[in-house]
Amino acid sequence: MKTNMIKVMHIITTLGPAGAENMLCRIAAGMDGTRFENEIVSLTGILDLAEKMHSIGVRVRTLGMEKSIPNPLLVMRLAEWIRESKPNVIHTWMYHANLIGSLAARLAGDVPVVWAIHHNAYDPRVDKRRTMLVNRACALLSRKFAARIVFCSEASLRTHKKLSYAADKLEVIPNGFDVDQVKPDPTARESLRRELGIPADAIVIGIGARFHPHKDHRNFIRAAERLHKLMPEVHFLLFGMGITWENAQLAGWIHSAGIRERCHLLGLRQDISRLFSGMDIATTASRSEAFPIVVGEAMACGTPCVVTDVGDSSLIVENTGSVVAPEDPHALAEAWRALIGAGPAVRRRLGIAARDRVQRHFALPAIVERYQRIYAEFAARPQQEVPAAGLSQFAR
Repeated sequence: MKTNMIKVMHIITTLGPAGAENMLCRIAAGMDGTRFENEIVSLTGILDLAEKMHSIGVRVRTLGMEKSIPNPLLVMRLAEWIRESKPNVIHTWMYHANLIGSLAARLAGDVPVVWAIHHNAYDPRVDKRRTMLVNRACALLSRKFAARIVFCSEASLRTHKKLSYAADKLEVIPNGFDVDQVKPDPTARESLRRELGIPADAIVIGIGARFHPHKDHRNFIRAAERLHKLMPEVHFLLFGMGITWENAQLAGWIHSAGIRERCHLLGLRQDISRLFSGMDIATTASRSEAFPIVVGEAMACGTPCVVTDVGDSSLIVENTGSVVAPEDPHALAEAWRALIGAGPAVRRRLGIAARDRVQRHFALPAIVERYQRIYAEFAARPQQEVPAAGLSQFAR
């Protein structure tokens, strides 16, 4: 590493194909390679995105934790890696990594730790008790352990401020999008319909989300069932982790709704721009979000969105789409029906406005620069080694 380079160690729970993980990879790939060097540590062995990072010269290591809990031996190993690597700044991503990374950083030396939080409200029906306990621990430790706490949404900041996170350290940096990569594909409408055997003039409503209770695919299917009774020729496209016909629960909902012949389950896909460009309406059905990346991606592709009013969804979409209450399939179906009824010219106009909004407010280079300023700020501050007796501070 060049002496004038700022080294950033990112610590994250997994490198699976999910929102925060993808944002970490986008940030690392977009940073100025003449000024910054990145390294990633995954607490677990889930490393779907590791090859992508290796391809741009980012080192990826895993602690191999079976569960995201502070295993003392692995925390000490992480501290050793920090001492060896000598990062100027540590950026931890999400609750478990925030806690474990901060403990290891204190053992290794006085390295500033920036926390990232991509979670919003808690739902006891869904969220694990362990996760909620880690969140409470982080709130208590935030004043001593976090140099800065970055949220991807205003809603998330408000939620965590109420949970007594250190108010003077909170900052919002929204998710960012490479609008040169995620963009309208003029050939997508025809090619997607040809691939799926959908009539050329059929309306397609799509949802991109992993199968998780927060994403509320049950709500989506109920809304699709309602719309199908009014507009039986509409097709529904679903993609994401766990979105396959082998998913017995999801398949059961679809069969019970009587829309098997109108649903297309594509699983994980890489051709995001093609999928969003090829559909007429993109949607979410979530009961909880912070900043849904798929909404920004669909908007960047020039596709109007119907979203549930959770997290910053309404702020992202603003007047380029529709916002409905969560867990209300009737409202979701009605918003789809209204947008279909408005006609293709209106949808095109909304799609153009949506892409323009992403370019003006959520373009990746501007988001990356905000992170780089934070890294540079803390790298410039003098650091002090923690003495051998430093372990006692955890008891205070």
